[in-house]
Amino acid sequence: MKLTFVSNYINHHQIPLSNVLYEKLGDNYAFIQTEPMEEERIKMGWGGDFDNIPYLKKYYENGLECKKLIMESDIVVFGGCEDESIIEDRLHAGKPVIRYSERLYKEGQWKCVSPRGLKKKYHDHTRYSDKKVYLLCAGAYVADDFNIIKAYRGKRFKWGYFPEFKAYTDDERKERRDERRSHSKLEILWAGRLIDWKHPESVIKLAKTLKEKDIPFEISVIGEGKMEKEIESAIEKNGLTEEVKLLGMMKPEEVRNHMKTADIFLITSDYKEGWGAVCNEAMNEGCVVVASHAAGAVPTLIKHRVNGMIFPSGDFAKMAFQIEELSKDQKWRLSLGENAYETLENGWNHVTAAERLLKLSEAIMEDKPFFYEKGPLSEAKVIPERKMYRKVIGIEQ
Repeated sequence: MKLTFVSNYINHHQIPLSNVLYEKLGDNYAFIQTEPMEEERIKMGWGGDFDNIPYLKKYYENGLECKKLIMESDIVVFGGCEDESIIEDRLHAGKPVIRYSERLYKEGQWKCVSPRGLKKKYHDHTRYSDKKVYLLCAGAYVADDFNIIKAYRGKRFKWGYFPEFKAYTDDERKERRDERRSHSKLEILWAGRLIDWKHPESVIKLAKTLKEKDIPFEISVIGEGKMEKEIESAIEKNGLTEEVKLLGMMKPEEVRNHMKTADIFLITSDYKEGWGAVCNEAMNEGCVVVASHAAGAVPTLIKHRVNGMIFPSGDFAKMAFQIEELSKDQKWRLSLGENAYETLENGWNHVTAAERLLKLSEAIMEDKPFFYEKGPLSEAKVIPERKMYRKVIGIEQ
């Protein structure tokens, strides 16, 4: 089987999965990068010496070769790329395509009423719904968005991003728990771009609440962005310079090192966070993730009060209450972190995802696609955005 993955550019969220696919398929696997990585991402440490990756091909340098590969491959996985012309010939030829996508309507499902938007969605998606085209839903809200445009019914699979899963021995995990037990104060970590829809201002609100309640804590904030000066000013204005530390931009591996010792990792993004791979990474390191329900990864990976905590998007008072609760019960906190690690170990990792993708691809070639019972490539059920929070905390079935 020849499988080709087409996306905007390769990065540390794609490489682990691709490495497994290359290990299984050898030269029958290729990753086509359609554009150079943006400067902002390179500054964030996403860049690297990717030219030595044996399966990487660049569409913008070898367009004819890449077009030929897209047409000749048995299966093409296509996503993260706005240029639909790259995949159009294959779609018109009726050859199997597995799309992967984040949300269509990150800024609000009200946008679905746009006639121009609907026409575009019909052209790109809906008209192929009865063809050999399948959808990998990178986020819990994707199935609902595509249901609105009546695309890929019965062919929507749970998916996400798969940064490297790091397996730890029992001794290493015990060492990590013992280190967390030794903390004299709650160590909280926030990491991301300091921009409005990631809501870094929530850190200030949280710090004020915890300080008022005399809960010992320290919050480390990793990242840079437009709101940096605003956050820095708010820290000083509220007398939080001892409690909240701005650590600046770091490479992904450096962020992982901070996760290894943090008690709690915060995800405060709204619906514009299509997935949020920091959720995978923090869970892998045994952090308790306390997260907004709006981030795409959260309803997929976190089971409320079992392997993490979920609060309603924007309700930072609820977030603070949950962290206060966690601060009072170290044993429970550590068990949530262990359960988080095991969630990834037992399914939501790059190796399992790659192996399942290969099996699904073979089944599609035989016209026998199927869903796994749970985890990656299980069925992505349609859950309306307005009902998601009640669903994830167990109020609605």
